[in-house]
Amino acid sequence: MPALALAACAGGNYRPVSDSPVRIGPPYKVRGVTYVPAANPGYDMLGYASWYGSESGNRTANGEQFRAKWITAAHTSLPLPSYVEVTSLETGRTILVRVNDRGPFAGRGRIIDLSRGAAEELGIRATGHAAVRVRVVDPPGKDRARLRKGKPARERPRVSEGTLAGLRAQLQAMGR
Repeated sequence: MPALALAACAGGNYRPVSDSPVRIGPPYKVRGVTYVPAANPGYDMLGYASWYGSESGNRTANGEQFRAKWITAAHTSLPLPSYVEVTSLETGRTILVRVNDRGPFAGRGRIIDLSRGAAEELGIRATGHAAVRVRVVDPPGKDRARLRKGKPARERPRVSEGTLAGLRAQLQAMGR
């Protein structure tokens, strides 16, 4: 019985998974770099994604419990939560991800850290990182609800090879 009581208490330490309130937060500094969270509905960036998963059970930046198998991500400045499309520039596969944490804070050109579940959905878990396009989107309620429950959103169309070639060229021109 005591173990059950402790388990019930542990659950109260996390914020429920919800889309409100949206939190932006004040500027913060990590390893000498200042990050300024802000609403950015036109966010559309090329860079690199990596993934993380050993932190399962920890508290995310917006107070939720981190679950490595869920389709979530960390971003340095987008409001929490935000929804983004992440496209692999290698395969053209695109997934919808719920951003509920802060990061990445290491690695040149890294613009998003994916949970293990999101990395598996995108097909980059084995490589550990990948060139990606990240865009803020406003998905339908059904997709939001699935992601809030840890499930993947409905499958999104693959990006054409011609579009991928253009995005890769842009990333290369940026020196990344």
